Amino acid sequence: MVDRGLERLVRESLPFPEGVGDVSFETPERSWGSQLSRVTVNLFLFAIHPSDQPARPQQQRVNEDGRVERRAPLPMVRLGYVASAWAGDIAGEHQLLGEVLAVLATNQAMPAKYLPEGFPSMVQIALSQHEGRKPGDLWAAMDNRPKAVIEFEVTVPVTSVPWELAPPAVERIAGIVAPRPPVEDEPAPRRSVAVRREADGTLVAAPVET
Repeated sequence: MVDRGLERLVRESLPFPEGVGDVSFETPERSWGSQLSRVTVNLFLFAIHPSDQPARPQQQRVNEDGRVERRAPLPMVRLGYVASAWAGDIAGEHQLLGEVLAVLATNQAMPAKYLPEGFPSMVQIALSQHEGRKPGDLWAAMDNRPKAVIEFEVTVPVTSVPWELAPPAVERIAGIVAPRPPVEDEPAPRRSVAVRREADGTLVAAPVET
């Protein structure tokens, strides 16, 4: 979703139609760069970090069966991208990269038309810093010649959180059964004595509760 939105943003804002060149998300290593035959904007995703923004609220929907589904709050993450231009000559690459920079710097959020309908959050775009890395570190790791790049971040919710059926709603309460509360100072049962005569004529007394 994010890659497709970024591609549409770059293509329509520059403009940079498919007939002019490509937008790639491949790893820009040496073997990839040597095979390019067209002007290309590369948007390489190289890092994913948790965001300090609060999670997006719990969502609820009705599925095709008419049953209510819910999913837990969506955590936010920061996607770290590196943008580079590949045009065959340095002047052309710098011009194209400058145009990409203008697009990224003037769009603090991805326009809604580039997002799926009903997307649960705004997608933020911001330029970022090297975070202690040297300019050549990225290219050395990919065994490629150094190039000018733009580092930027996209902050999005994790939309892969699964939906689950919600418990049925309580429609009515039929009644409440409560235990009989104890009664203080309840009088003890009265006792009396019953006397009976046995077969041999002996009298026997026995207590009786009343």
